[in-house]
Amino acid sequence: MSKFTPEQKRIAFELTQSPKSVEDLNKLLGMPIGELNESLRQMVKLGLVKVDGYPPKYKLADAVIEGVIKRKEIAENDPFELRLKAVIEIKAVEEKFLKKHMDEIEGKLKKQKVLTIYDIYRAPAEQQGDHYSAYLEVNLSAKDFMATVQFMYFFGPTSIEVIKPQKITLAMGDLQDALMEMAQMIQSYNQAMLKSMTKDELSEFAKNLYMPTADEK
Repeated sequence: MSKFTPEQKRIAFELTQSPKSVEDLNKLLGMPIGELNESLRQMVKLGLVKVDGYPPKYKLADAVIEGVIKRKEIAENDPFELRLKAVIEIKAVEEKFLKKHMDEIEGKLKKQKVLTIYDIYRAPAEQQGDHYSAYLEVNLSAKDFMATVQFMYFFGPTSIEVIKPQKITLAMGDLQDALMEMAQMIQSYNQAMLKSMTKDELSEFAKNLYMPTADEK
């Protein structure tokens, strides 16, 4: 399913209640008529919205309504409070390998017992020079800080946003376990990286790694 823009999300929220005309949406949202018409035109083009009757009224496509209902059901049964949105970028030399890699990542995400996946948006592949790239935008919740650390390490998102809660309290044991896990992951990564470097590369790496900061000079 295509991804909503922020403006389209506002429109979609109003349309979940009932079909509405452009005038209805203008009164509810305070968006200019021209901007509304353009957003609705794009939503119709993408199959997210349908138009019925005269004067025309807009309503969400059945697939979108099903998605909203599904996310609501997931939220009602979700035992985890920490809600996140993450972007995972993928690159490959061929488009078929890119799709395969995306399938594998999506499958692994859905198998994680410490994560609840609300939805995954798959961006279309784009050719960039000699390779293809795309990304997954994942709306999820995590059991605890440890689960978040593991998600960050094993799936390597390029960006992550905390949706809720506004504040979180960490038990000392959870924080301690997560920090130890993070330390072990970093050490494993460093060892693997160092083994593949030449003597000169190691020397340059160490020089840059321990270079004093501006405050230390």
